[in-house]
Amino acid sequence: MLVHSRGARAALHAVFFALFLPVFALPFAVVLAASFAGNWSGALPSSWTLGNYTAAVSGDSLQALNTSLVTAAVASAAALTAGTWAALAAQRLGRRARTAVDAVFMLPVAVPSVVVGLALLVAFSAPPLLLNGTRWIVMLAHAVLVTAFAYQSLTAALARLDPAYEQAAAGLGGRPGYVLWKVKLPLLLPSLGAAAGLCFALSMGELSATMMLYPPDWLPLPVRIFASTDRGALYTGAALAVLLMAATLTALVLLSRVRSRAEQR
Repeated sequence: MLVHSRGARAALHAVFFALFLPVFALPFAVVLAASFAGNWSGALPSSWTLGNYTAAVSGDSLQALNTSLVTAAVASAAALTAGTWAALAAQRLGRRARTAVDAVFMLPVAVPSVVVGLALLVAFSAPPLLLNGTRWIVMLAHAVLVTAFAYQSLTAALARLDPAYEQAAAGLGGRPGYVLWKVKLPLLLPSLGAAAGLCFALSMGELSATMMLYPPDWLPLPVRIFASTDRGALYTGAALAVLLMAATLTALVLLSRVRSRAEQR
């Protein structure tokens, strides 16, 4: 809706900030302030310290950040591969078959993630695929949970893609494999970058299924944050949360640059 009156625009801006600040910005500001807090007895911390970050970047905490980064990278790569392949395959199917494929890939996000964790725990706790107690079941759980978003992103991108490019390449004698690698996938690079960023961010923050599956030697950062706050170390947990947000945003910025370069080609 277009608003031409200066007073009306000012009123809309005021309403926006009145809703945005307490709902979105204020919680992040509180976490940021708590990460520097030594004590908190009023509206603001009564003392400030960098000790929380010293604890957050040492020992097990730094290892937990590395664990989350590796898990998110592996899960995102697996989800992007599976989601792209499924979207390309579903494009060739009939309407009913495509609906069935959509349902299969959306099922993990239609149920609570703890249910997905329990299902994987039951499925991979006995031979021949004994993954319980290993890092691989955590990566598998994250991949299952985020593949739906990769699949939906690529499905939407394929629906917007002009088939004339593929038809022209095929008409010039290009084989299906050549057309896929040299024509179709390059045109999908911006959508692939967006899907990769979304999958990475979701994997970095996943907690519910991870709590059921992680082994002692593969503890992701969200679990570490939960454990810290559960023990009463709220300020250290806040510092860990800030590190988690910073690492996720850095990865998203890098993926955004890759996407921008792909769009300029």
